[in-house]
Amino acid sequence: MSRYLRRLSVTILLLLAINPGLLAADTEESSEGTFDVMGKVLDHDYVEVVGVKVYLPRILLVDGEWYFYANTKSALESGEFMETEESGLVRSDGAQISLDMSITSHLIYVWLGIIITLLITMWAAARYRRGIGAESEPKGIMQNIFEVIFVFIRDEIAKEFISPEKYRRYVPYLFSIFMAIMFMNLFGLLPWAASATADLTVTATLAGITFFITQFSGTKDHWRHVFAFPGVPGWSRIILTPVEILGLFTKPFALAIRLFANMLSGKIMIVSILGLIFIFTDLFGTYVGVGSSVFWVLLTAALYFLKALVALIQAYVFTLLSAVFIGMAAEEHHHHDEETAVAHAQAVEVETNH
Repeated sequence: MSRYLRRLSVTILLLLAINPGLLAADTEESSEGTFDVMGKVLDHDYVEVVGVKVYLPRILLVDGEWYFYANTKSALESGEFMETEESGLVRSDGAQISLDMSITSHLIYVWLGIIITLLITMWAAARYRRGIGAESEPKGIMQNIFEVIFVFIRDEIAKEFISPEKYRRYVPYLFSIFMAIMFMNLFGLLPWAASATADLTVTATLAGITFFITQFSGTKDHWRHVFAFPGVPGWSRIILTPVEILGLFTKPFALAIRLFANMLSGKIMIVSILGLIFIFTDLFGTYVGVGSSVFWVLLTAALYFLKALVALIQAYVFTLLSAVFIGMAAEEHHHHDEETAVAHAQAVEVETNH
């Protein structure tokens, strides 16, 4: 397997090094000749497939009336909508869009991440039902990788931070969220694709799912610690209770911001470094720009490998913290025991935050 990985790494590096245009697809030049760095990380009404833009349907609600169009161009050609610099798409009479349910590029990549996770899981489940991997050794690279990831999430995350009698029920969620986030992160490495996790609405939705699972998993003891903290003077609960309630919401907030900020910064860094090729060309001429491009492309190729590692680490951190939060809420607390899983989980949370 290491031989295949080495060959894959060398091939990717060579492709990126000898073909700067492949990486340059990650940059976008505006009509004014300046580079629009944020244009490559923002959500769009189209997706790019091998450099070709495919425009997506628009679903709009204005003053209680729904409008459906094949794309933005169809909406403008209908005469019912116009585009302004201040507000973007608005109805012809100037009415603002109340609710925009349009399909966007980030939503496409969220769906792709979920669909690929679902297909891989169904494929692996079918093999295990036939006895491959259950009654015999797993066969093939794909099934071995699947089993390594699944066993790691079950034994090193779920079993480690959730009580022994409850951890099994959360393994499907933790495995699914890890795989989906990993694929959404990795899509951002493709030259014309985007990282859906570089969108705060996406990471907030994922964190929201963890939040609701955590709260619905909360034991009576968990809620008693929130609203009537035991073992402390009654007057101190006036301070502790609001802090505990605030803590319920700061955990998913930290989950969302952590993933969003890491993925967004990585994409901006790569696009900015590639943009130096064109900045050097404008400042010092074509020869300097082309000559320096070798350095910038090699640096970007190295950052691509680093970003691939970050994509896996961020999926792992999100899954780990989700398990920690769920384990803290689902566990029956024992104040006399300093070595409880809760104490252990809290220690891990503090270490991760640092």
